[in-house]
Amino acid sequence: MVIEPKPGTYALILSCASNARIQVGRLGTMQLQRGYYVYLGSALGPGGLRARIAHHQELSTRPHWHIDYLRAHTRLHSVWVRYDGRRREHEWAREMQKVKGAMIPLLRFGASDCSCPSHLYFFKDRPRRTSFQAKCPLEVAAGELPAEDSVFLPMQDV
Repeated sequence: MVIEPKPGTYALILSCASNARIQVGRLGTMQLQRGYYVYLGSALGPGGLRARIAHHQELSTRPHWHIDYLRAHTRLHSVWVRYDGRRREHEWAREMQKVKGAMIPLLRFGASDCSCPSHLYFFKDRPRRTSFQAKCPLEVAAGELPAEDSVFLPMQDV
């Protein structure tokens, strides 16, 4: 799948095989667990989702965002996206909390500039896109039919 340079919201599905303790910038120390992490974000600026996902595929030598610290200890498995000019990461975070097995591993991760408890969630088993979609009322907004590209798009391992 090719990610287009359009604005949108995304979820990174990451696996972790480590139990290390890592420092996440000024946020604090995080105890990693073996399992899966889901990170939620938006990309509304130049380059849109393509540029942001490309950033997350690389390991950062100079971490900027909280997720950059975690990426050094995880493997990117897949990305779920929705092309849309509206910032939906906060809605997704509220819905992700409701998915069975979701745990918040570090409060305020990726959410230091909003009121969400976190934009990072941990699962012992690999989360299924269908579990999230079943809980997430984002397919139809304001009674309109969704655009063809406004659904979650699975990727192969990247």
